[in-house]
Amino acid sequence: MSKSVENGRVNIGPVVSAAHLASGAMPALSEIEFAVTMMVNAYHRWMARCMAASGIEGLSALDVQVLHSVNHRGRAKTLADICLVLNIEDTHTVTYAMKKLEKAGLIASGRRGKEKTAEITKPGEAACLEYRRLREALLVEPMKALGLDENELSKLAATLRLVSGNYDQAARAAAAM
Repeated sequence: MSKSVENGRVNIGPVVSAAHLASGAMPALSEIEFAVTMMVNAYHRWMARCMAASGIEGLSALDVQVLHSVNHRGRAKTLADICLVLNIEDTHTVTYAMKKLEKAGLIASGRRGKEKTAEITKPGEAACLEYRRLREALLVEPMKALGLDENELSKLAATLRLVSGNYDQAARAAAAM
């Protein structure tokens, strides 16, 4: 963060975690990176703690994401389906999460041709519904009280999804160096 004085007012520069990166050609990108880092860490804490409050302790944020993904639309999912939707390259982390969720009785494995699938179980669905109930009470209601424009939030989400594609492309380019 940099400070300067203009017209007697202190202007605070971009709020970033790495000034050496923000000093380049696009400081706003460093602001986004720092905000996303803070958001991701807070979101991960939220997911694990909300699921624990829902009665299912010991799940990581990834476990919770995989559980919700398997529950999505009530259809069986393959490992590839889940990794694609969640944009996860390290499939072993999702495989581990699926094994953990199956051992907990929250999902059940099946088959679609030669592919292994995962489906939500009744206890898994109940956990997702309790998570949703708590989410509405503890997160959605306070967020609504902020008066944020939902259309603007949707635009922000779309922008972040588009920007993620640039990070994926840059990662491929860096891997090719």
